[in-house]
Amino acid sequence: MKWVLLLLLVTALLGCNNENPNKVVFFVGGAPNELEAWESLIKDFERDSSISVELLKQPSNTDQQRQSLIVSLDAKLKNPDVFLMDVAWVGLFAHSGWLEPLRNIDLSPYFEKVVQQVDTYKGNLIALPIYMDGGLLYFDRDLLEKYHGGLPPETWSDLLNDSLEVQSQIRPGHPAFYGFVWQGAEYEGLICNFLEFAGTQGGFIFKGDRVLLDTAENRWAVQFMHDLIWKYKVSPPNTYTEMREEQTRLYFQAGHALFERNWPYAWNLHQGEGSEVKDKTGIAPLPAPPSGESVSTLGGWHIAISKYSDVKEQALAFVKYVTSYKGQKKMVLLLGWNPGRQDLYHDREVLKKMPFLMELKDIFLHARARPVVPYYPQISDIAQRWINAALAGRYTPEEALQQAEKEIAALLSRYAIIEGSMPP
Repeated sequence: MKWVLLLLLVTALLGCNNENPNKVVFFVGGAPNELEAWESLIKDFERDSSISVELLKQPSNTDQQRQSLIVSLDAKLKNPDVFLMDVAWVGLFAHSGWLEPLRNIDLSPYFEKVVQQVDTYKGNLIALPIYMDGGLLYFDRDLLEKYHGGLPPETWSDLLNDSLEVQSQIRPGHPAFYGFVWQGAEYEGLICNFLEFAGTQGGFIFKGDRVLLDTAENRWAVQFMHDLIWKYKVSPPNTYTEMREEQTRLYFQAGHALFERNWPYAWNLHQGEGSEVKDKTGIAPLPAPPSGESVSTLGGWHIAISKYSDVKEQALAFVKYVTSYKGQKKMVLLLGWNPGRQDLYHDREVLKKMPFLMELKDIFLHARARPVVPYYPQISDIAQRWINAALAGRYTPEEALQQAEKEIAALLSRYAIIEGSMPP
């Protein structure tokens, strides 16, 4: 059934642009309000530029979006001309040769580290950030002030001690209360959390043609994640089976936790009607591990032009409009997005709607990208499986990381055989 749907998509793509050969086809998915915002922005662009844009709507499921893009780009279809990529896809798409270099772009407004780490490939600019994301710490200000002086923790040890102290006070009258909720289920969010627990000295360490996982910093991180659930019991027992972004968001929002690790999207929901933490939610950078510094895993969406587009000049004009001050500001005001441009973090109208944006800017300046390599999804799948098994207690952190490292080495060997050399 999946391939039938993809075949129908390809057929639709082949039929696009027959009536107007200069029309830009824009591939984008998302919730209904996101698609409505894109339609409004497209109308502005069409009015200002006299270039037509067709919005090719996709489902909100990001895996389906990625697969649809892979099918059309691998087939070298001329459409879509412009599309969005999750930050974790950029390495695959760039290495496959599917992205057209972006010319004559002023990069001064953007986060330099993000452009260098994610959007530059073999010396060429191949994408631009339109929506920034990064992990951060939410906390209940009232509870932290009442029981622990109000200052957010600077280290993971501080967070543990705060959680234990506040939990001991609250738990007798509130049995469902936990000190800290985070994403530990077997999916990409687990890797984002793992990188943050490990800090700047941990994660996937590339050494020549090897990826090192079995390091002291990573062993500490996995052990600490396990102990939060089982030894200290400050995180729910279903952390490793069920906890994803929405599960943690809802748990904290119901007033059942002191701390929450999540993405910036949760802020507006925490401030909504019916939220138990409305007007008392604070945000802070994630704590630092014993060695190294605090790190926030970089997330977000990037815009690019297909190598096979036959309207590249018009497509570039559209990309420049979407990433302009005016274009990104509109999306911020309509959707509460965190812009890819730094200059919007000082805009008065934007700050009125999103007063916490300046704090997010500091977090994004120190955000860390996951490996921008074509085989990252496979690396992540392997690491997810073994780290989650360690959280469940089926393996020690050392055993899990060693096994993950062996599987990743075998994966990279297969890539080397297929391509004749290791991918850059």
